[in-house]
Amino acid sequence: MSARAGRRNPILVLALMMGFTSAAGTADGQNWPRFRGPNGQGIGQATTIPVKWTEKDYNWKVELPGGGHSSPVVWGEKVFVTCDHRDSGRRMLAALRASDGKMLWCKQYPPVQYSLHERNTYAAATPAVDADHVYALWTTTKQVRLVALDHGGAQVWQSTFAGVHCPHGAAMSPIVVDDLVVFTREQENKSPYPSSWVAVDRKTGKARWELERQTSIKTGYSTPCLFAPKGRPPQLIFTSLAHGMTAVDLQTGKVVWELKSAFRWRVVASPILADGLLIGSSGRNCVAVRPPATASGQPTVARQKGPYSYCSTPLAKDELLFIFRDDGRAYCLRGATGEQLWQAKPGGRFAGSPVWVDGRLYCITMDGNVVVIRAADQYELLAVNPLGEKSQATPAVAGGRMYLRSTSHLISIGG
Repeated sequence: MSARAGRRNPILVLALMMGFTSAAGTADGQNWPRFRGPNGQGIGQATTIPVKWTEKDYNWKVELPGGGHSSPVVWGEKVFVTCDHRDSGRRMLAALRASDGKMLWCKQYPPVQYSLHERNTYAAATPAVDADHVYALWTTTKQVRLVALDHGGAQVWQSTFAGVHCPHGAAMSPIVVDDLVVFTREQENKSPYPSSWVAVDRKTGKARWELERQTSIKTGYSTPCLFAPKGRPPQLIFTSLAHGMTAVDLQTGKVVWELKSAFRWRVVASPILADGLLIGSSGRNCVAVRPPATASGQPTVARQKGPYSYCSTPLAKDELLFIFRDDGRAYCLRGATGEQLWQAKPGGRFAGSPVWVDGRLYCITMDGNVVVIRAADQYELLAVNPLGEKSQATPAVAGGRMYLRSTSHLISIGG
């Protein structure tokens, strides 16, 4: 296990530590820069999203140039989304105008086919975006390609890495943190390539560090988040079956601490921050971890019993923890104690993750129904809004609007 270290920027690191100590980060409500928004916590800043709607209430609905399960990201007046052609293996990164859904540009990438799970697509990874670039991760069994384009669609740089071998196909999403683009490159045991977690310079694409990891019987698909312990450098929190829950120094790529036996099955859901705890979920258990209080301390398991989610990432807000399962059940727990407050089955199975907006939870079922539940300690189903097409994506919330991705359409509502 090794890490290749890069340089440290103390001013940017200090800004991160000040800005990301809360679950929602420094979200101003105008941007949704990665999978599940600021720091991956799923918290939307808007008061103009309706509870119930019909197609007449849409700002717009447009057909995308291909299918896919990735979620949209937003920066200012541009929405970015990846798409694919399943039959050919062709992949695309598209930019749309937020005000009217007009397609601004669509960048196509060469078709490459490989084995996929029946529920996966070649456009499962959500892109990441910042003020300068949009970043897309294209993964095949032979090569991983990370590309950066400016907001006008011109390629700025491209970095390539060895491919990923896993029978379900890839679905790892990149994130931007500080001046780095970070992504995972995990393999299953029979892969000819090693597993690693990678950080590159966001302006040049040059590798800043690469942390070698063990292969596993089950590839992980989790997207990391940032944790900023008071008085210490910020850490990236990764979750995987091979290494459990791991804290990695943001700038050096070195492991700070690790709870290796945390999970019992493949990890698809991403980690979140909840009431002083770090929450991670696998296909068989959900773990609440108390991070070390000091630089030399060790993490402890606060709890590991109770409901868990496989594909859908949990959401924490106002001392409550919400979990949506693949089988359609939803739960509300006390974030600090794990006490179960309610369990319900609002309708349909879940693969996408919930987002919180103005005291409500929005989550899309696999059948394409947007379930709206009051984010409270008592269950109240407020609405079920059909999109008319299947979906495995997570809503994006920016500029007072919500963006909903079905298999082949993108919808804007609210604002």
